[in-house]
Amino acid sequence: MSAHKATSSSSGRRRSRAARGPAQRWKGKGPLWVGLAALVVLGATGFAAAGWTSADTHGSRTDAGAEPTPTARSGSGSARPTQRAKPATDSSGPTSSPSSRPSSSPSSGADGVPDESDIPASGPGTFTVAPGGSGVVGKGKVLRYRVEVEDGLDLSATDVARQVEGILADPRGWTADGSSAFQRVSGGTTDFAVKVATPGTVDKICGQYGLDTGGEVNCNVAQNVMVNLKRWQLATPVYAKDVTSYRALIINHEVGHFLHHGHVTCPGKGKPAPAMMQQIKGMLGCVPNVWPYDENGHYITGPAAP
Repeated sequence: MSAHKATSSSSGRRRSRAARGPAQRWKGKGPLWVGLAALVVLGATGFAAAGWTSADTHGSRTDAGAEPTPTARSGSGSARPTQRAKPATDSSGPTSSPSSRPSSSPSSGADGVPDESDIPASGPGTFTVAPGGSGVVGKGKVLRYRVEVEDGLDLSATDVARQVEGILADPRGWTADGSSAFQRVSGGTTDFAVKVATPGTVDKICGQYGLDTGGEVNCNVAQNVMVNLKRWQLATPVYAKDVTSYRALIINHEVGHFLHHGHVTCPGKGKPAPAMMQQIKGMLGCVPNVWPYDENGHYITGPAAP
């Protein structure tokens, strides 16, 4: 989910490319109920196992799929363009496994799932930069990036940075194009910043570039990859049981916009959904997938979205 990207003048980038088991709960109800319960368990387990190698759906109701302005486009769960666009202000000044999970999160309900009511609607608009950095991954022009978390959130900037590093270093990510390289830094010149922020702060920054993220989705504007805290913690219904995969889709989709990749649609029933597809609008017959490339290095794409 997200809103689109804006052209960045500094990067010189190229265009390319689920308590007890159901069976116990229904014990004595007969073979039909037991069978149905087993199917539910198998279905949920199958998704969790495939989730990381497959994809996410973006945000929610605000995905309009519009191309707002020449400097801002909607991405992973798109945002609607607003009436005006002003220059944005940047409030801020070892690679891990993709399966790394956050060490802190909002309070959880009885089922262990974060409660949306615990996610703040807005924050101060200032950010803490994750310390340290990473080595270079990929080949080609090295794009230096920071990872930042809005102040006051129950998130570790260091932990978020590890997850972002793992996503960008995955061989199924953008480095597979043979010309994209990334390096996380905490200071000096940077090409872009990945910022996890409250819905209100995301709306404000994206809105400065003419995007309406509606408190729900992400966006990429100028040098900012804005990640909505609600989406980072709760994902969306399709990815509610595999939040880690959803986070990979957020980063891959929005960084994809930063690399000048536009929206595409489902290439065919049963095929993997492209990372640049606005999956928030529905899978359209495609199966979940969060990576730009498959395990064989083939780019996963589809017809250009209207």
